[in-house]
Amino acid sequence: MTHSTITNQRNLTMMTDLYQLSMMNGYFLNGTHKNIATFDMFFRAKGQLNYAVFAGLEQAIDYIKNIKFTTDDINYLSSLSMFDKKFLDYLAAFKFTGDIYSCEEGEIVFPYEPILIVQAPLIEAQLIETALLNIISHQTLIATKASKVVSAAFGKSVVEFGLRRAQGPDAAVYGSRAAIIGGCSGTSNVLAGQLFNLDIKGTHAHSWVLSHDTELLSFQNFANSYPDSCLLLIDTYDTLKSGLPNAIKVFNELKSKGHKPIGVRLDSGDLAYLSKKCRQVLDEHGFNDAIIFASGDIDEKVISSLEAQGAKIDVYGVGTKLITSQDTPSLGGVYKLASININGIEQPKLKISNSIDRITNPGFKKVYRLYDKDGMAKADYIALYDEEIIDPITLKHETDSWRKLTLHDYSKRELLLAVFKNGKQVYVLKNIDYYAQKAKFELNKFWEEYKRIDTPQIYKVNLSEKLIDLKKSILGRNRYEI
Repeated sequence: MTHSTITNQRNLTMMTDLYQLSMMNGYFLNGTHKNIATFDMFFRAKGQLNYAVFAGLEQAIDYIKNIKFTTDDINYLSSLSMFDKKFLDYLAAFKFTGDIYSCEEGEIVFPYEPILIVQAPLIEAQLIETALLNIISHQTLIATKASKVVSAAFGKSVVEFGLRRAQGPDAAVYGSRAAIIGGCSGTSNVLAGQLFNLDIKGTHAHSWVLSHDTELLSFQNFANSYPDSCLLLIDTYDTLKSGLPNAIKVFNELKSKGHKPIGVRLDSGDLAYLSKKCRQVLDEHGFNDAIIFASGDIDEKVISSLEAQGAKIDVYGVGTKLITSQDTPSLGGVYKLASININGIEQPKLKISNSIDRITNPGFKKVYRLYDKDGMAKADYIALYDEEIIDPITLKHETDSWRKLTLHDYSKRELLLAVFKNGKQVYVLKNIDYYAQKAKFELNKFWEEYKRIDTPQIYKVNLSEKLIDLKKSILGRNRYEI
């Protein structure tokens, strides 16, 4: 059974907020539903989300392709006595006919810049807001958390272990997928492995040891069952006085039979100290290649500390704090109207707020990444879609006009690709390995100061001068006491 098969068996069309349908009914009744609208999806800066790894586009595409209001859906909506009969008849034949532009999965993105743009009849663009935010925000959040955890491990493997702690089956399955895009080397989630062709990893639990009369017997039975993939959990009783010595005995038995043990796993205690002692003892007994796998309520901050202490850990298993993105449990994704075409006239729109970071950017836009002569990312540049980019390019601060930087020797890359045109999918999906490699490649294009765990340097995301002028002109026409 493929992932697409499972998706097609579950209609997500009704996974929307009631107010989307209320607005759609209103658009339909007042005749504005066919006006072409442009909506931007982006996320706001919060917590440690100084950058994000974009993920979830494949599932968003599946959702768009399979939008259909069933007879049961229409009957349910009719029972609410809220919607016009002609509007419900319209929904019965609903399909998406617009355009969508998006980053590829694995792209590194930043707060306040469009990561997906919808340009479609207003009624269609309104319906898909909730589901797109749900699908993309969640996977982007988990991919980002995984990226930070993996970065802290300095090239050592990280396995996602969060299935039992995830907030429901969907969060677990799609969280595992996103974690791989973010850089994890495998997952414990068998269903995710089956659906997305991921490497699945796992050893045994403390219950295996406790179900035997002795720890040694439990290790021997496990080794007999898996002689060529034996990795033993050694902290059930006493890691150094019991677990490790018993593991060494079993490893010697395996070695005498021509088998090579994988290593040991630590799930509690002082991981820095225990890993060093285990490494020393394993090496003394000739098991220099045996790995030390560590798990137990860890995240990027714990891993960074362990690495700083010289811990002898080869592989990290990260569960709860990764799959729930515990320190930042929401991406803060938003979907805002940027433009609407009324009677053939394009009208740029923005939301006004007394908080400058909540004033949105108007118009149909494109996003460029600018690179210096060494190929390192210098800044992102948001311009109007029909705007000609003139060299050299000058980056100006939106409010502090004296802060500017002119780039002469640079290259640029457009971040948003066409995904749907006139309701038809035009983007060719890649496999998950491609997205994981893209994330790794793109992240390496940023200097370390933008990626550090604490107090990272803020990466420049600039508006073009033409976009700044448009924004100011709209604000000038709408002078309020704010």
